[in-house]
Amino acid sequence: MYRFLLTPRWWGINLFVVLAIPFCVFMGTWQLGRFEDRVQSHEQATKQPDPSTRAAKPLDELLPVNKVTSGRPAVATGTYADQFLVPGRELDERRGFYVLSLLRTDGGKALPVVRGWLPGTAGSVPVPAAPQGEVTVTGDLQASENIHSDGVDTRGGLPAGQLGMISAASLVNLVDYDVYDAWVTLPEAEAGDAGGAMKPVPAAAPQGSGLDLKAFQNLGYTGEWFVFAGFVLFMWFRLVRREAEAVRDVALGLVPEGEEAQETPEGDGAGAGVAGAEGATAVPAPETTKAAQGS
Repeated sequence: MYRFLLTPRWWGINLFVVLAIPFCVFMGTWQLGRFEDRVQSHEQATKQPDPSTRAAKPLDELLPVNKVTSGRPAVATGTYADQFLVPGRELDERRGFYVLSLLRTDGGKALPVVRGWLPGTAGSVPVPAAPQGEVTVTGDLQASENIHSDGVDTRGGLPAGQLGMISAASLVNLVDYDVYDAWVTLPEAEAGDAGGAMKPVPAAAPQGSGLDLKAFQNLGYTGEWFVFAGFVLFMWFRLVRREAEAVRDVALGLVPEGEEAQETPEGDGAGAGVAGAEGATAVPAPETTKAAQGS
């Protein structure tokens, strides 16, 4: 009854099933591994002490920024140069903007420093001037932002002196000196009340270190891939069952051999065959008609 499984058409179906199920299982396992990695990173981060409580180190010793050095206090000395406003940033559920000043170090390279946050619309609120002369700042180290960072404005078209993303890639076209691929945020207001009206911006946790929406997306994708594997197996069994039933009907004489290929899943083919047979018997033979007329 199941010899139809060896036909060329079924060889193709069987090959697809044999390849599709392991692929779905592999992808589901991979997504589950991504979720477990995020859970492990989150657990490790919760066991580690708060990065901001560790001893401050020179900036160059903490670069490049990674999950270990992100949030660590970094020390840099230099002179403030250009200043930019970063609009559309929220703090304590209020909308405002960051005040970002570039600290040019002795090596000539500039470190972006978020001196604080102000409520309101960028450009319409007075901004405290940056301290003059050489200063030494200690701020929590942060990695350059990207398009997936919270609050980033990628639309472009901002007024002069405003910046949508805090990153070296964004600043390189605005200043004529090199910029560190990192930035710091001051944990306290500047000395001398220079930035007393501004609120300190808390350091953000590094991306991929917490159970955020992306982590649960990985878990959802895991379930989807395993469902796909089960669906492929279910459809294969269903097709085999229907084909076996068709072969059995032919063997029992329920469907004339050669007509089962014309059948549809709804039975239209079989219905058409029966209707055709009834129509054939309803037409009288020519000899019968003549005999009836002669009588």
